[in-house]
Amino acid sequence: MKQIDRLRSLGLFDARVPRYTSYPTAPVFSPAVGAAHQAQALAALDPSVPVSVYLHIPFCERLCWFCACRTQGTQSLSPVEHYIDVLEQELALLKPILPQGLRMGRMHWGGGTPTILPPHLIHRLARAVRAVIPPTEDHEFSVEIDPTLVDRDKIAALAQEGMNRASLGIQDFDPMVQKAIGRMQPHDVTRTCVEDLHAAGITSLNADLVYGLPHQDIARLDDTISKVLDLDPDRVALFGYAHVPWVAKRQQLIDEAALPGETDRHGLAVHAAARLIGAGLSAIGIDHFAKPADNLARAAQSGHLRRNFQGYTDDTCPTLIGLGASSISRLPTGYVQNAPATAAYMQRIQAGELPGARGHMMQGDDLLRGRAIEMLMCDFRLDRAALRQAFGPQAATLDATLATLAARYGDLVTLDETALTIRPEGRPLTRIIASAFDAHVPDGIRYSQAS
Repeated sequence: MKQIDRLRSLGLFDARVPRYTSYPTAPVFSPAVGAAHQAQALAALDPSVPVSVYLHIPFCERLCWFCACRTQGTQSLSPVEHYIDVLEQELALLKPILPQGLRMGRMHWGGGTPTILPPHLIHRLARAVRAVIPPTEDHEFSVEIDPTLVDRDKIAALAQEGMNRASLGIQDFDPMVQKAIGRMQPHDVTRTCVEDLHAAGITSLNADLVYGLPHQDIARLDDTISKVLDLDPDRVALFGYAHVPWVAKRQQLIDEAALPGETDRHGLAVHAAARLIGAGLSAIGIDHFAKPADNLARAAQSGHLRRNFQGYTDDTCPTLIGLGASSISRLPTGYVQNAPATAAYMQRIQAGELPGARGHMMQGDDLLRGRAIEMLMCDFRLDRAALRQAFGPQAATLDATLATLAARYGDLVTLDETALTIRPEGRPLTRIIASAFDAHVPDGIRYSQAS
């Protein structure tokens, strides 16, 4: 209990800070950096260095109440087909801009619900991307899959197009919790999906879970974790539910009185982590777990773990090209986000323009602070020597912040000439500690709670 009290006194249950899947975070992006910068940065890419591709499918047949992603509901395939038409037009705009010979090392389809696409649209979209950015021989193609909205034909189409990793949205298997978040997903339906994936040759599986949901308690979450472990995923992401109804209006449908209290929420995270580690998975950063032989665990062991918009990754591609509405590109010179609203995105493309609507050009201080934050988020260790080697004397500009952190957090961190290290007891505070290096804190933005 003393540890909980100490974490509370240091802001764990009060602070609202970014998840730092990018630095600076998206609320900092400006309309001053848009399509023109997007075109220049893409044209200047080194064709010998593979890129990653993220493709956003914003449509869902059901809108889960807990979700804060950019999505829209549809009961008809017509808007989805029209959206694929526009994605092909976006690719056509990119083709003359991208340098010849550029290859794709990674591709991820996210949403929304990518598996809303029927087989003929899966084939059409995958081939359209490959026609513009051919894959490398060892490329990874991952897809977010809703087990309630996929069948053997869709899985077969994805496998034929090269999908070799599937990311299963689960969240929680308890019927009461599912009803409270507007997402009914029986365990047997998910198990059938996993069996169909295996039959199609897809053996690399991720599972996404969420703690802090309404009506969750230790017993319900424990039962969910047992069912998830029975599915034998290679990776598990354990995200804290971000209750932000001022951003995601659908979250107003969730009964706030049913959400676990701050101490109970923390207890759920601790218990779930212990179960997953006890089952033989390695803890990765603040919220991921992986089998020791998985590439994500190996990247964490070797110091090559990175963080991007999908969370933790072993992706070594320095550039991420975002396709579709709201997608964010990570370019050598900074970030550019496509128009967030689907209609605005489509209007730009149909007018013959690249869809970049806002972004941020990275300066030297941004690069230094971004790397420092990524180190803490990935390794719980800010390597001062590595920063000095990469940034020279500029690295010393962080020294005052390091001293302040050492004084504030005491024995929860260690500081010497080589590194600032967050000790295991202080790791729940990682996002708060990382935020001390954030030089871009926009007015009026409320992030999710740190716990």
